[in-house]
Amino acid sequence: MAREAGERRRLILSFAYFGLLLASYYLVRPVRDALAAGLGPDAIKYLATAVFVTMAFAVPVFGWLVSRVPRTRLLPGIYGFFALNLVAFSVAFHVAPCDHWIARAFYVWTTVFSLFVVSVFWSFMADLWTEEQGRRLFGVIAAGGSLGGLLGPLAARALAADLGESGLALVAALLLAAALVVVFALLRDAGARGATDTARLGFDEPVGGELLAGLTGLARSPYVAGIATLVACGSLLGMLVYIELARAAATGFASGAARTAFYAQRDLWVNGIAFGLQLLAIGPLAQRLGVRSVLCAAAVVVAFAFGGLAALPLAGTLVGVNVLLRVTEFGIGKPARDMLYTVVDTESRYKAKNVIDTVVYRASDALSGWLHAGLVALGLGLAGIAAAGAAVALGLGVVAYAVGSGYRRRGGDGVPRAVAPAGG
Repeated sequence: MAREAGERRRLILSFAYFGLLLASYYLVRPVRDALAAGLGPDAIKYLATAVFVTMAFAVPVFGWLVSRVPRTRLLPGIYGFFALNLVAFSVAFHVAPCDHWIARAFYVWTTVFSLFVVSVFWSFMADLWTEEQGRRLFGVIAAGGSLGGLLGPLAARALAADLGESGLALVAALLLAAALVVVFALLRDAGARGATDTARLGFDEPVGGELLAGLTGLARSPYVAGIATLVACGSLLGMLVYIELARAAATGFASGAARTAFYAQRDLWVNGIAFGLQLLAIGPLAQRLGVRSVLCAAAVVVAFAFGGLAALPLAGTLVGVNVLLRVTEFGIGKPARDMLYTVVDTESRYKAKNVIDTVVYRASDALSGWLHAGLVALGLGLAGIAAAGAAVALGLGVVAYAVGSGYRRRGGDGVPRAVAPAGG
């Protein structure tokens, strides 16, 4: 936990920042999932492809902004832009509440929003905290997001009937505006510290570098490419279960409101359990066992989950596996992966991380959607798809061990930094 007053203040601000950010997202996420289920499960692969194409255009723009705009202006600008987008969707839902094209646009936008704002958040955190602080505090900071992830679905469930999609989008915009206030407070705190803290602080200067450095960084660094592989495999596995769950929800619930309530309840389960893991477990585990062991443990849990679904392919098992996968991802896997960026340079923390969290993530989603369609066309049911997922999860464990070893060689887990080969 925090060891001095300045660190405690930054921890509280970071906790609140992530909480407000994810409360905003999780307020509208059940709406997105309900709208997607209403479009039919076959639409998801097309929507995932649309998200990937959108990301492919957006990432070079983000790279250009990171190279030229100081982070004191870049971070507030990103959150202000997305808050205005939510206001626009609020108006659109009010004017045309049943329009399928607005539903499709909202699905794509919400997915892009969640990836960009969370990726930028953790890039900022990797700048703000050292490697040792990251292992000690990132779990607590992630718990702030899970708390927001609890409050968001609770608010969605309580307010959906009275406010509808339009009102929920407007409330989400207000929460994002509140997060923006906290961003300014953190930036002021970082500026007050100046050069007396870590050398990486310099938020009033642009990151600089090449426009496409995020993409080229994957090719230059096996370590960064390994992180990308972890994200891609995890996304592919999660999307397989998501599509199957959407199919079950489309037939199991008669109305969009019932589907929204179901997804909100699912998010409550996920974020409640993840909150406990992040607040109480991930920090001590990362410090005691090391990030490599935590990453490998997450992969083992995923493999067992898919194995269980293959053995017992029932709707109840599917819901349980979906919850377990998301708990493992947000409670263990993602906080551990974000610790990996504390030992890379600033350009990799912003540009390569953003490419991984957006383009790589959604390319894997799109591939998973079409892969799922192919497996179904071959006659595989839920059990066969789950068995294929279990095999991928075992490979995920191998990659987790390799990336965790790279983190240790770079000085992570308290291991003295070794001389890494060029591009390693």
